[in-house]
Amino acid sequence: MSINTKNYQEIITGLSGKATLVAVSKTKSVEDIRALYDLGHRDFGENYVQELVQKHEQLPKDIRWHFIGHLQSNKVKFIAPFVHLIHGVDSLKLLQEINKQALKQAKVIDCLLQVYIAKEETKFGLDETELAAVMAYLVNDQPLKNIRIRGFMGMASFSDNPEQVRAEFRQLRKFFDQYKSDSSPVLQVDTLSMGMSGDYKIAIQEGSNMVRIGSLLFGERTRPV
Repeated sequence: MSINTKNYQEIITGLSGKATLVAVSKTKSVEDIRALYDLGHRDFGENYVQELVQKHEQLPKDIRWHFIGHLQSNKVKFIAPFVHLIHGVDSLKLLQEINKQALKQAKVIDCLLQVYIAKEETKFGLDETELAAVMAYLVNDQPLKNIRIRGFMGMASFSDNPEQVRAEFRQLRKFFDQYKSDSSPVLQVDTLSMGMSGDYKIAIQEGSNMVRIGSLLFGERTRPV
């Protein structure tokens, strides 16, 4: 077992109910996930659809699976039956596909809109104008009955400058505060997902109520060959 139980307990104590911890378990074994599950943890995050489906089949069904990677529209159908929350929704097209697959499952799927806040081209997300357009569509047209927007997700730049990271988190918090009072049947904005192993403490200070932590819990990731 490669679970760092000391880090886990320290993180849980530090969050003290202020934020949900999503344990990022991508590329980690079923045994490692079960070890954390046996400590009482239930929220796990995966980046790859095939890997998530396989783990869902092998692990207890009360796990809340978060899809935190870049989701392709043609793969939504594989996770729609069981996914708890889709974090990285970065286009209206993807939202429409999630709604379509949720309708087939006769359920509502919770989603977070991913907002581009980093100064890095490798990051995905909606910019401010695109976010405004998607939110206006959801508020005014109300066409998507089988999705629910629970809030926003963003990743700060990979930087040694904590003030840059803090400023980027503050930008996302601004959007969260701006839109959380919008009224629509598909909006229930209460989740601000920002902060990972290296910057989650800053994220909490800036208002995050959901953090995604992997390496502090499982050690550094290695992608299978």
